Formats: sequence, structure tokens, C-alpha cells
Amino acid sequence: MNNFTFHNPVRVVFGRGSIAQLSQLVPRDTRLMLIFGGGSIKRNGVYNQVINALMEHDVIEFSGIEPNPLYETCMEAVRLAQEAKVGFLLAVGGGSVMDAAKFIAAAATYAGADPWDMVLKKAPVEAALPLGCVVTLPATGSETNINAVISRASTAQKIPFKSAFLYPQFSILDPDTTFSLPQRQLANGVVDTFAHVCEQYLTYDVNAPLQDRQAEAILLTLIEEAPKLGGPEDNYDVRANLMWCATQALNHNLSCGVPTDWASHGIAHELTALCGLDHARALAIALPALLHKQRQTKRAKLQQFASRVWGICDAIPDEAINKALTRTEEFFGSLGMATRLRDCNIPRNVIFQIAQRLGQRQPLLGEHQNLGTAEIADILEYAF
Repeated sequence: MNNFTFHNPVRVVFGRGSIAQLSQLVPRDTRLMLIFGGGSIKRNGVYNQVINALMEHDVIEFSGIEPNPLYETCMEAVRLAQEAKVGFLLAVGGGSVMDAAKFIAAAATYAGADPWDMVLKKAPVEAALPLGCVVTLPATGSETNINAVISRASTAQKIPFKSAFLYPQFSILDPDTTFSLPQRQLANGVVDTFAHVCEQYLTYDVNAPLQDRQAEAILLTLIEEAPKLGGPEDNYDVRANLMWCATQALNHNLSCGVPTDWASHGIAHELTALCGLDHARALAIALPALLHKQRQTKRAKLQQFASRVWGICDAIPDEAINKALTRTEEFFGSLGMATRLRDCNIPRNVIFQIAQRLGQRQPLLGEHQNLGTAEIADILEYAF
């Protein structure tokens, strides 16, 4: 096992009716900015629950955060936060709203000339407004991590950034908030969670059996619970299990002491930025293709994945890996996901564009930092 430092200060408040606890969790001695997306939280009653809990607080609102939060929109919120002397941010929504709140929190206190430098140039985040989250769409795990991904319309970029200053002070997770979500968003959340786990699990062995089995437990729970969504077995417990899986998949726990590979996320971000694909639907294409093309460097872990996750124990190694990757694609397909670019009407010429953009980054992608332009093009060609 590799050396690591683990610290996660986020208070998680989980369960039915937990939004009411906002009244005790949010400080009352400062102005609060409530950040959300479109009108869904008003239609499903979450907005009213939040406002009722904050009746004794000084609240201003900023709405209109996009599914892939834009720098341009976030900067509007930054200006409002600075003018109104906001002292605390509350993100109510899914990963996009939480990611936007993290950028707003950092940008509102940024001393440099251009807050975009924190994203593009990885300029250090030296301070941030405190924030909390109310999660309505389980997927990204943003509620308990330091990560965010921000897009910029003017340059067609979608880029991650992170800082320890961006841990939320608390996150409220009420599974009841998911019952108004359309099936497409629920499926997106499952695939996003599945990919997060694989990117920390399917690399190479460093003798960390606990982390492996924690990852496998999440994958097995997703495979068991996701088919129940929208069916006769769908209930609160199904939603609770999937919501907790999403949080556990990316709260930095699985990555302790193990190598990670976020190449499929890098490819997916480009597919979203250039082609408008939902993030999870881009991952459903990128992840299986990457695993197939990197099967030799990931061979031992893929065999373990085949055996422990998919129960494929009676085949020779290459056959077991083939079957496991096929089962993974079939699982994504059962959730309504395409696993090929052509099935999403993505033209072949996008392959070179994405490969070139990603290949210019340093360090290179992959757990061995060996995926450059040619390797990424090969992965995308397989995915076509």
C-alpha cells in the first residue's frame, strides 16, 4: 500500500426529513447565498423545505446553474456575492450546483486577476467562502470531496480543479428528494458512481485488499440496486443505498494508498465540452473502451473485477476479462446508455480533436502517465 494522508471534515446528515436540520447547521450571523439550478427544486418541494428551515436567516438567491456549470454564470454569482457581502454559500441540487458553489466560494475571495486561472493554470486556492450542500441528485460525490469541474463556453473547455478549502462544512442527503428525478438522471448517477469506483480500483495491485473490497462492495450494490429503479421494487431503501454509494465512491476513501486512473473522466469531459453529451453518457462510452485498450496494464485487476464483481471464475484470463467488459457494457445498456460514439451521432473527426487536446496535457493521463495523443485516439477509435 502506498503512503497517504486522509482527512475528510464534512459532516454528513443522512435520511428522511434531514433538510429541516439546516436551521442548526447554517450560521445565523452572516448573509447566506442559496445556489440552485432550474426550477426543479421548486416543483418537487425541496425549495420550500429549505426556505422553511432558513426562516431566521438572511438569505439571497442565485439560480440558473447549468448541468455543466459555466464559468460565465458562476462569475455572475461571484459578483452578486461580493456586492451583497455574502458569508456562506448553500448549494441545493446535484453535482453541477455543488461544483459551481465550490468555484464561486473560491472565486469570491480570489486575490488574482482572473479566477479562471485556478481552473486552467491551477493557480493555488488560498481561501474560500464556507459552504454547505443539500444533495438532490446522487452522482458526483461532490458533497464530501474537494473536487469541482467547471466549463467555459467561450473556449469550449471543461476542466477539473480542486482545493482542500472546498470541502463543504456539511452535506444533507435525503433520499426522498430523488423520487421526482427522471429516469435518465437516475441512470446518469449510477453510471457516474460506477466510473468513479473503477477509476480508483481498476489500476494495478499495491496489496491494499481493504480498499479493493470497499470498491467491489459499491460496484456490487450498484449492480444489485440500479435495476430496481422505476420498477415494483423501487422504494426509499433503494434510493438510500444508491445515494450512499455515490457519496462513498468519491469521498477520497477509496483512493487511500492506491494508484488511480482518471483518463476516462478526462475523455468524458472533452466529449461533453465538444459534443454536449451528458457527463455520465460520455463515461459509458469512454470507460469500457479505456479498460479494453488498457487491458494488459490492468490485467490483474480486471481478472479480479471479473471474478469478484461479475462472478466469472470458470474461464481463462482473457476470456474472463472479455466477459466482464461485456457485462459492464450490458449493465450500462440496461440503464439506457449507449457505449459507442456512433450511437450518439458523434462524428469520427472528433476523435483526433479530443486526442490532440488531451495529449497536450502534462502529466499525461493514466495511472502510469503514459496515455498521450496516440493512445487516446486508439481508445476513442475503439469506442467509435
